[in-house]
Amino acid sequence: MVRSDEVDPGGWDKISPEKLIIPLDTHMHQFAKCYKMSSRKSADIKTAIDITSCFKKISPKDPIRYDFAITRFGIRPELCPKKIF
Repeated sequence: MVRSDEVDPGGWDKISPEKLIIPLDTHMHQFAKCYKMSSRKSADIKTAIDITSCFKKISPKDPIRYDFAITRFGIRPELCPKKIF
């Protein structure tokens, strides 16, 4: 809702994408553990902040812009190079 593009409808123009925290579900948590973005065992707010901090290094203005695409890596265990599942 904070972006307005081909995928996102927009509408929330008072919130900057750089203020967002990754929406953390089990799949994003698996991805983050696999790619060493967080070593935390629980999918909580601290873990979400850890992961968001990693993404801010790649895209400071919109750290969660690729969350939907990246989640697939947590869903499909064969995409994780370490096979931690």
